[in-house]
Amino acid sequence: MLNIILFGPPGAGKGTQSKKLIGKYGLIHLSTGDVFRYNIKNETKLGVLAKSFIDQGELVPDEVTNNMVKDFLERNANENGFIFDGYPRTIAQGESLKTVLGEMGTSVTMMLALEVEEDELVKRLLERGKTSGRVDDQNEDTIRNRFRVYQKETSPLATFYSEQSKYMGVHGMGTVDSIFDRLCDAIEAKLS
Repeated sequence: MLNIILFGPPGAGKGTQSKKLIGKYGLIHLSTGDVFRYNIKNETKLGVLAKSFIDQGELVPDEVTNNMVKDFLERNANENGFIFDGYPRTIAQGESLKTVLGEMGTSVTMMLALEVEEDELVKRLLERGKTSGRVDDQNEDTIRNRFRVYQKETSPLATFYSEQSKYMGVHGMGTVDSIFDRLCDAIEAKLS
């Protein structure tokens, strides 16, 4: 089973590249946003619980998020593998993922980290903000604050996966196809 965490700051191109990787390797896309929407829409026990936090403007606790992810993985256990988008975001979530995948007889194959300079990311996000309507992509100060939050809260996962020899940084500048080729080369090198 091929299990890839696609990692990188906002604007690095994770969404674009994950679609291409899913197509090439036949992976299931695990997006925490999609998992949340599914559980809330279907009024599952976890969805109702998550909605109670969201409605109060609070973050959904790791335990609830982890249980939703576990349920999703178990429902799709017979697939080729997964590409994780937006999960894990914390070391605690990384530990939970390791446990759940271990119970399924598999593990994270690798974390592919798209590495892009901050000024390029700002440029990309401001451009996306013009067409997407996303308010958080239309103000440079807001964008730079998202990078600070990412560095503080999410980037420690790079160390977590480096210590397991599963981290691979990939140059995230260039054309969509050239970046995709570099990602595929990294995957093939890990699998060989």
